[in-house]
Amino acid sequence: MERDYSGELLRFIQEHPSVYHVIEGQRRILLEAGYEQLLESQHWTLREGGKYFLTRNHSALIAFQVPKKRFRGFMLMASHSDSPALKVKENPEITVGGLYKKLNVELYGGALLAPWLDRPLSVAGRLLVRTSEGVRMQLVNVDRDLLLIPSLAIHMNRSVNDGYAYKVQRDLLPLYGAAEAPDLTALVAEAAGISPESVIGHDLFVYNRQAPSIWGADREFMSSPRLDDLQCAFSSLCGFLESAPEESLPVHVVFDNEEIGSSTRQGAASPFLEDTLRRITEALGLTFGEYLEKLPQSFLLSADNAHGMHPNYADKCDPVNRPRLGGGVVVKYSGNQKYATDAVSAAIVRVLAKKAGVKLQVFTNHSDIPGGTTLGNISVQHVPVKTADVGIAQLAMHSPYETCGTGDTAELIGLARKLFSSSLAENGDGDYTIV
Repeated sequence: MERDYSGELLRFIQEHPSVYHVIEGQRRILLEAGYEQLLESQHWTLREGGKYFLTRNHSALIAFQVPKKRFRGFMLMASHSDSPALKVKENPEITVGGLYKKLNVELYGGALLAPWLDRPLSVAGRLLVRTSEGVRMQLVNVDRDLLLIPSLAIHMNRSVNDGYAYKVQRDLLPLYGAAEAPDLTALVAEAAGISPESVIGHDLFVYNRQAPSIWGADREFMSSPRLDDLQCAFSSLCGFLESAPEESLPVHVVFDNEEIGSSTRQGAASPFLEDTLRRITEALGLTFGEYLEKLPQSFLLSADNAHGMHPNYADKCDPVNRPRLGGGVVVKYSGNQKYATDAVSAAIVRVLAKKAGVKLQVFTNHSDIPGGTTLGNISVQHVPVKTADVGIAQLAMHSPYETCGTGDTAELIGLARKLFSSSLAENGDGDYTIV
């Protein structure tokens, strides 16, 4: 029976409501697959054929396999764990008119705001807990409908449908309970099974509780929270675990904080990946010069979802390069290198896709509507390898409920599997053998 990757993805998203849950979920999957967790603070002893991973900040992860013979280069795929959201502020409770209690939140990333209204919401993230020796991290998810951001009735704002500029501090504060409701710390501590007094810090996010859905005339579409970018992070891990590398060292990377520019110690702008690759080569007895020799024979797929053509706004798309949901993996181009794809890296992707039997399509921005950026052109500033930006076509990007094609997850997994199983030999600048 054909594996139901889309169903697995939707279950993974539903069961992992924050970046910290996502990385913990991937950590457990890797442990079950026989991978050994490394700590950045300890010495690494690596063996041929060994399988390893490490995490940073509980929100970023790198996993790799050491080949049983000398390898040519690194075959990498990078995605990110975060999505636009509402982050709970410190001292979040606000009592209104002696009647209600709402939560004080701020915007994380560039989100579509209107879709957050009138949906069942809750909070999840991490707590920092005092111990006799210091502090420890505790995941928490209030796994029930807890919050809602009610719209203002049209009778009180007759012009709302003519366009409205939402203000987070006024319009997006979730209703939490009656004025007598317990403080949020007490509620999340109860959900985590700890005492409120032991909680000395938190990183909590509001998340959409609406269940994922597979729909359409032929069930060709699916909608879910956080498809951007958990669809790519999930696909990368699946392809990584299903790969059979021989002459390369495969590396699965999940960064955090892409939605706010990647400039954190766990983001793509940090030396996290570079430091890890350097430590791998050193632990295998290779010199710095030998590490540098690996880079021209390495390749990175920067995986982040792409804009599909919108059925009501076709004029927002490029006239020719307009991906459709269900059309396969999207290769993303930008003349100003906001995406790292160029002719060389795109050609390598096309060779890998043909070998894997994977469908490809192309995205470029409408020339008068500049798009955003992603991981590729940031991470290569630390690890200068050939890079292509790819993703899956979706609608409603940065909404709390996004939509994509049902079969495209399997396509991206197929490309990831082939990437991680392949190796790249440089015969000359611009001349490569792909095995």
